[in-house]
Amino acid sequence: MLLAMDIGNTNVKIGIFKGDELAYTWRVSTVASHTADEYGMVIYDLLRQGRHTFEDVDGAVMSSVAPSLNYTIEHMCSYYTGKRPIVVDHRTRTGIELCYDNPSELGADRMVGAAAAYRFYGGPVIEVDFGSATTFNLVTAEGKFIGGAIAPGVKTATESLVHTAAKLPRVELSTPESIVGTSTKSCMQSGIIYGYAGLVKYMVAKYRTLPEMKGAKVVATGGLSELIAGVEPELIDITDRALALKGLKYIYDLNRAK
Repeated sequence: MLLAMDIGNTNVKIGIFKGDELAYTWRVSTVASHTADEYGMVIYDLLRQGRHTFEDVDGAVMSSVAPSLNYTIEHMCSYYTGKRPIVVDHRTRTGIELCYDNPSELGADRMVGAAAAYRFYGGPVIEVDFGSATTFNLVTAEGKFIGGAIAPGVKTATESLVHTAAKLPRVELSTPESIVGTSTKSCMQSGIIYGYAGLVKYMVAKYRTLPEMKGAKVVATGGLSELIAGVEPELIDITDRALALKGLKYIYDLNRAK
C-alpha cells in the first residue's frame, strides 16, 4: 500500500494506493506549526476509516511547495510507517525532460502535474492547475517541459480583492446566472469566474500558436478546475482532480528501484 502526499500552500492532499488503484483520498489543512505527531495522528485516523494501519503502508512519496513542513512530514512517515518517503525535486526521475533555465526553482507540484498529464494523456499537453496559484505547464510531444506561467489563484485573488476593497464582501465562488452582474455579489462572481475563464482561454490560445504546442490538449486539475470547465466546456479537454496523486504514484514507480 502506497501513501502519497501532495503538500500545497493551503491543503495537503493525501492518497492511498492499493496496487494501481487510488483507493482513498483526503484533504487536510496545511499548518506549518503542526508537529509530526499531529500529522501522524490525523493520518492514523484516516487510515482507520478504511480499516488499515500504518503497518499496511509499504512505501511513501511526497511533493511539497511548503518547505517549512518538509522535515515534519518526512519525519512523520519515517517514524510511523518505517518508510522513508521519496521526495520529488528537480533531480527525481519524472518521465519528462525539464527544459527550464534553473530546474531547482521549479515547484515540485508543477513537475508532478506536468509529468502526470504527459504520462496519462500524452503530449503536447497544457496542464492547468487551479490551486493557491493558477499554473500553466507545457509539455511537448517529445516529453519536454518547456515552461509555462504562474498567475494568482482564484481564491487568492478573491481574498486579495476583499481585503483591499473595504466594502466588498466575501462571496461564494459559483457561476452567476448572467455574465452581467446586477448586484455587488453577482458582479464579483462574474468578474472572478468569467474573468479567470477568459485568462485561461487567452493563455491556451497563445500557447497553441507555438510550433511545438500545436493541437495541444488541455488537462485541468485543482479544487476549482470543474468550476472553470463548466464556464468554458470546450476549452478544457480533461478535468482530473486526482492528477497530482496519480502523478506521485507514477513517479514513485519510476524511482523506487533506484
